[in-house]
Amino acid sequence: MAKHLIQIIVLGTQAIGKAFSKALRQEIQASQEAAKRAGGGQRGNQRAAANAQTGITLEEAMQILNVDKLDPKEVQAKYELMFNLNEKSNGGSFYLQSKVFRAKERIDHELKDVLKKQNQSESKTETKDKTSDK
Repeated sequence: MAKHLIQIIVLGTQAIGKAFSKALRQEIQASQEAAKRAGGGQRGNQRAAANAQTGITLEEAMQILNVDKLDPKEVQAKYELMFNLNEKSNGGSFYLQSKVFRAKERIDHELKDVLKKQNQSESKTETKDKTSDK
């Protein structure tokens, strides 16, 4: 009896271990593919980090807020509308409200990166212009 019980435990542990390692390999592969789709290289790594930090992809965030482009005014307007519609006191859902908040947070993270890159390229252009003027 004890022998059969030990065999069941060992087989169960092996099955769980195999399933865990398979799931881990799939997750790593999916993460690598997502990084490639997001632009690859450093840009892909930055997007993957932002996705992990906020728990939501940029595409999903844009779908939640129903925006087509990263326009700060449009994003803010849609956010305020959807956030207020899902207010618990209005009979809304706290879960949906939190999804709207996370979507806005993710888009804000992306907008911050875009503005940062624009400022860097502008400063490089200004430096280049100053150097060529001399």
